[in-house]
Amino acid sequence: MTGLKTAVLNRAQRTKNMAAVKSSGSREEVALMKALWRRGHRYRKNNKTVFGKPDITFKNIKLAIFVDSEFFHGKDWETKKKPVTNAEFWNKKIRRNMERDKEVNERLESEGWTVLRFWSNDIKKNLEDIVDTIERVIAMKRSRVVKIYSQENIHTLAAEPNPTPSKK
Repeated sequence: MTGLKTAVLNRAQRTKNMAAVKSSGSREEVALMKALWRRGHRYRKNNKTVFGKPDITFKNIKLAIFVDSEFFHGKDWETKKKPVTNAEFWNKKIRRNMERDKEVNERLESEGWTVLRFWSNDIKKNLEDIVDTIERVIAMKRSRVVKIYSQENIHTLAAEPNPTPSKK
């Protein structure tokens, strides 16, 4: 059976490796951002004005996108083999990350945001499909924005790519 082998590292090596893990700007985040940019989408990265500091935000349509690593955000946590080294620390940390993700989702959704979360490995394997999904959500959200503006009779928005209400 062939598969990935885990490296046996001493405590100092493991600490150095884990300290090098970035909280933003991972390869998968960058790949997703570049793909969206190539398709003409403009967004904000790690917007501190939005609760939870999403990796990508489209603030005008209230769309927040997170790229989550499988390990740190607990993908299949209940069934997956747990870390043996410093087990108590990792169990507590990853469970708290999962709780925080849920809290962020609930808060943003209560404020009218649409939240999309993607696993980093899914982005590696299916980048174009994920960008297509995001584009469908963007189109849906923008069509709702047009309907809301139209209901308020602000002005005709059918021909405008980026609707903005007039200031009268």
